Amino acid sequence: MASFSVVSNITSAYAQTNLQTTQLGLQKALSRLSSGFRINQSGDDAAGLAVANGYRNTGATLTQGIRNANDGLSKLNIKDGALSNISNLLDRLATLAAQAASTSGGVAGDKLNTEFKSVVAEISREATVAGLNSSDSFSVFVSAGTSGTVGGTIAAAGTTILGVATLTVDTAPHAAAAVTAIGSAVGLLGTAQSNVGALQNSLQFAISLAQSQLVNTRGAESRIRDANVAEEAANMTRYNILSQSGIAALSQANQSTAAVLALLR
Repeated sequence: MASFSVVSNITSAYAQTNLQTTQLGLQKALSRLSSGFRINQSGDDAAGLAVANGYRNTGATLTQGIRNANDGLSKLNIKDGALSNISNLLDRLATLAAQAASTSGGVAGDKLNTEFKSVVAEISREATVAGLNSSDSFSVFVSAGTSGTVGGTIAAAGTTILGVATLTVDTAPHAAAAVTAIGSAVGLLGTAQSNVGALQNSLQFAISLAQSQLVNTRGAESRIRDANVAEEAANMTRYNILSQSGIAALSQANQSTAAVLALLR
């Protein structure tokens, strides 16, 4: 037997509860669509948020590591350019020394010696500008972990280290000795160039790996944190329809109480 009451409208209470649930779902769908994120607060997916935050932190570290590596490459390129120029200057020293060592050249030794000293001074100046007067410890942090740092030592390439600071070509014997010393200097310069080249290659490989890791890390974070727009658009449509039908049902439930009052007439 049906029960009628004007004190408690159970049907209206059910309609209100369902409408409230629908409104919450609609708000969540709108929040995800407007922000682009599936997780907008911890309650949306607490475990997923923790994992996504870990990926985001790793991505931030990798991003800065790539910047560090590119800055390191810039520094190495500066040194490499200076070493290349010093190599050309050593070639000029070798030419002058070989010319001065030949007594039949017909060129005054003092003139050759003046240019020779000028070239040595230029080598010293460029080595100072590029920070090559002493060995340089090089270290770049690229990524987290025990193997996340690329480093090494760049050999010095100043005139004293190369052994050309005190050379002269004012006489044929001095010039002949200078030819031998310059040959040794070329070998020492090659050590510094090989150090720079090895570090350049290592950094380029490290950047390539870090970029690959960054892309994969961001992809992993996206799959957890980002909203599925197609799914949320469908949810919004569904909750919009449910909201409208819920409001209509609530209106009908409220009217049912008024119908009961007809029994009292």
